[in-house]
Amino acid sequence: MNKKEIKPIFPPSHGWLEYKLNSKEMDYVWRCIENKKDNCNSHLAGNITSSYDLMDRGDWFWVNVLRPLMFEYCERFFNLGNSIPVRESANLQYYMTKWWVNYQKQNEFNPVHNHSGIYSFVIWMKIPYDSRKQNQKDIARNSNTPSIGDFQFMYSNMLGESDRCSYPMNPDLEGTLLFFPSQLPHQVYPFYDCDEERISVSGNIMSDTSRKF
Repeated sequence: MNKKEIKPIFPPSHGWLEYKLNSKEMDYVWRCIENKKDNCNSHLAGNITSSYDLMDRGDWFWVNVLRPLMFEYCERFFNLGNSIPVRESANLQYYMTKWWVNYQKQNEFNPVHNHSGIYSFVIWMKIPYDSRKQNQKDIARNSNTPSIGDFQFMYSNMLGESDRCSYPMNPDLEGTLLFFPSQLPHQVYPFYDCDEERISVSGNIMSDTSRKF
């Protein structure tokens, strides 16, 4: 057998993007959080005490961060807007329809859910714990799937089997943004014995044929 004649084949698949916000972008998001709007818990899946709507004044975050990430996603993977059953979908106008801040306290969690929209994102602004230390607790120490405090994507692989990708949380991930298809299921596990809040921001991107730019 000539090994040079063997080549691996990787079928096309969806994925997500990781991006680390710079200091200017982080400062902007923190200012938006300081000026948060109404409580929006009733519109979200999270089993958490406090979530608030945010405003992107002048579409600054959309123009400078999210729209470039959307173009990058289309280049690296697919333009998910092309699957929308409308005429000339390539000419759809995209915009950030909604974003919000979550204040997650110990013992609270976000169950498995997906988002409305075409693309979505999450930003970890403050992570007051380290999942590695959390998973030394008695309930997880001997588990084959220690998950305390983790963020996790869930999906089916090419064999139709359930698979997952976890992000063990720690302060080094502060400022990290994940950009992903809105329909991708994900969840956030609870953390324990920490009085500080975990602060994250999430949002959705949609298309509106009535919008003019």
